[in-house]
Amino acid sequence: MNTSNWLGRELTLDIEKVAHGGIFVARHEGRVVFVSHTLPGEKVKARVFEDKGGSFCRAETTEVLEPSEHRVKHFWKAAREGGAGGAEFGHIALAYQRELKADVLEEALSRMAGISMRPVVEAAPGDDEAGGLGYRTRVQLHVDEFGVAGPYRERTHAVVETRDLPLAVEDIRELGLHLKNWNGVSKLEIAASNTGQLQYSVDKKVKGDERLVERVAGRTFRISGGGFWQVHRKAAELLTATVLADIAKVGFDKTADNLDLYGGVGLFAGAIAAKFGNDSKITTVEAFKQATDDAVLNLADLSNVKAVCQPTERFLAERVSAHKKAGSPVSTATVVLDPPRAGAGAKVVGQLLDLAPKHIVYVACDPVALARDLKPLIAGGYELINLRAFDLFAHTHHVEAVASLSRRH
Repeated sequence: MNTSNWLGRELTLDIEKVAHGGIFVARHEGRVVFVSHTLPGEKVKARVFEDKGGSFCRAETTEVLEPSEHRVKHFWKAAREGGAGGAEFGHIALAYQRELKADVLEEALSRMAGISMRPVVEAAPGDDEAGGLGYRTRVQLHVDEFGVAGPYRERTHAVVETRDLPLAVEDIRELGLHLKNWNGVSKLEIAASNTGQLQYSVDKKVKGDERLVERVAGRTFRISGGGFWQVHRKAAELLTATVLADIAKVGFDKTADNLDLYGGVGLFAGAIAAKFGNDSKITTVEAFKQATDDAVLNLADLSNVKAVCQPTERFLAERVSAHKKAGSPVSTATVVLDPPRAGAGAKVVGQLLDLAPKHIVYVACDPVALARDLKPLIAGGYELINLRAFDLFAHTHHVEAVASLSRRH
């Protein structure tokens, strides 16, 4: 194998397949080359920008010699000409983007969890009609030393000036903060709600509405500045409906202990109670105090729903320990978890196996993390009974999935 340093070298490559992270795989002289801004089946010239020796290096497409039938003109001038990040699949036909995301999911499930399955990556409502544009309700912009606000150029901290934010919802585009000069500022964060509110922060100082109000599943949710909410304008509604449908198929015991882990402002807990009875017994767990405070407010009318501010791992450890000390069986019925991109991890998965709930619904924003966590759950006595995937981040490599697991008897 040739392990000499190829940094700066231009290679002619045949692109084989997509890989996790929005990059593509080629091989050259016995080494793997990860290439950006290309497509399977293309022949390209690519310049190596990272090579630490070993079996692989990373390269950037400089010229497309034989284009794929799925290649289109990138919709965003700032990315097409300025290298702006945040739309790394923008050169790919929208329907084929979903096939590539299904490829990544299928490979992750097979390689990491031993699951042979190819989920269909479903479009979010309205995305096909809009060409995958105008869906982002959360936008972050950086500001350079001249006061220009925009996204970073890929792999750098250089700000790219842009006259448009095509992935953002109309309210954010019309606000036009990206068109103003922000001299002396380093970062802008902009958010819009489905009730018509707008909020933005200038270096963490919140302007506009102090709390955003979202309506989902017949309930109202208030989110303080900087609090987490799904990015796609239809994501909260779509994911909630999927979680509720998965729970309904298995059955919900509203008198048993039920958990909403990494619960944020109480979206799933509130929706479950609205669906299965306002007297449902649910504990929602969130490490971020501001989000927990919002959850307390959002769930105040539900007498049997409790919001706890604690890291999920610590909460579960205390719960398992208390049951073992008391010598009483753990009686958890349903667990919904929506962990960050890194996934739940081995400790939390082990604690879930100790709790042995009847039903687990796992909402995941990273296919590799999901597959890694599914493996010990299935080995520990659970059956994957349903998995749906959604394209909630069109023109990027990200994909959302909801897995439903039932305990085998």
